[in-house]
Amino acid sequence: MPDTNTERRVLIMGAAGRDFHNFNVVYREATSTRVVAFTATQIPGIADRRYPPSLAGERYPEGIPIEDESALEAICERERVDEVVFAYSDVRHETVMHAASRALGAGADFTLLGPDSTMLSASVPVIAVSATRTGTGKSQTSRWLSRRLRDRGLRVAALRHPMPYGDLERQRVQRFATPADLDVADCTIEEREEYEPHIASGSVVYAGVDYAEILARAEEEADAIIWDGGNNDFPFVRPDLHIVLTDALRPGDADAFHPGEATLRMADVVVIAKTNAASQSQIAEAEAEARALNPSATIVRAASPVVLDDPDAVRGKRVLVVDDGPTLTHGGMAYGAGYVAAVDAGAEVIDPAPYLDPAIRDALADYPHIAHVLPALGYGADQLAALQRSIAAAPVDIVVSGTPIDLGALIEVPQPIVRARYEFAEVSEPGLGALVDELLRRDEIT
Repeated sequence: MPDTNTERRVLIMGAAGRDFHNFNVVYREATSTRVVAFTATQIPGIADRRYPPSLAGERYPEGIPIEDESALEAICERERVDEVVFAYSDVRHETVMHAASRALGAGADFTLLGPDSTMLSASVPVIAVSATRTGTGKSQTSRWLSRRLRDRGLRVAALRHPMPYGDLERQRVQRFATPADLDVADCTIEEREEYEPHIASGSVVYAGVDYAEILARAEEEADAIIWDGGNNDFPFVRPDLHIVLTDALRPGDADAFHPGEATLRMADVVVIAKTNAASQSQIAEAEAEARALNPSATIVRAASPVVLDDPDAVRGKRVLVVDDGPTLTHGGMAYGAGYVAAVDAGAEVIDPAPYLDPAIRDALADYPHIAHVLPALGYGADQLAALQRSIAAAPVDIVVSGTPIDLGALIEVPQPIVRARYEFAEVSEPGLGALVDELLRRDEIT
């Protein structure tokens, strides 16, 4: 029997996001537990750091080590771990249970923290946008909602799911209102892909590590908050309206991934996304899956139209397509919006594989499903330089960029870059806008 008079020794499995939030709100002040380490996975270069004392609190004057997940068993033995807490997202259910088996095999308990334990409460209305998978269309939906609220005269802040891949102390609370703010923060491509489109559409973006402080700052300048979720995680802030997207192009995924299934079961509104690109049978399957998991949710359909900035420049040309990184890697998609736009425009899309820099080729070894396109990888300066070399080496007339950022502002390549942009569009009545308007009337926000 465990000794109930001593601190429980806890290890948190994460990927530089949900893990830190769970620690902040559940464990930082808890005298009954001692978090002995975090583990890190999914994102390169986020292990071998420390969660700093300034964030960990006075009970952790030396901070908390962050080690690679491969060392889980060794950490459990070395630190006499009583409990392993799983805290990252967009993984298959069996992946979670393999992690549980490793923890149990090491003698520890295995825990998942839920919404009631980890959600913060806001003093202003919150609309949360989540999804069953990465790459379903959360960001364009969040931007569309932000514009709709701003058109009604509301001050809107977008809270992004965390991506603290650098100096954690500097990233405690981040506010982005201009492109220059992204430069000052040394944002990676993956961070820019999420922040830059919000800024371009007129929203202020908050992100970082300590979401209690982030929320407090956002509440000072906003009449309403849009939670723009990452991967398929559930929100860090309790929503007044919870919108969850499921992908019409990936029917069957909604009940196969963690915590996407839980997120869908929580939803007030389920949006069947990408119906413009899916077959009627795929749409019907996605709707049936949503109704089976959440019979009480309102279900609406939406499209994700893709528009090329200059179709004539692409038509009939040899092109290299660079698509959104997380959509292809974590999201499991073989290609993204850039490829669709290039093919629709009549371009000849070349295979990038023969021209990849070794660093990019190595990074893609874990993602053999990716076809025809180059993911916009750039977790650090070295990887960004390798991406630039890979693009420059390709013998093409044009680069089609399906990433949400202005790629040409970050790298210099000899080929012209044509952007493919995608947005949210309603296709059903009543649509998402009517549901948002109902929330605004109910809470007398306008």
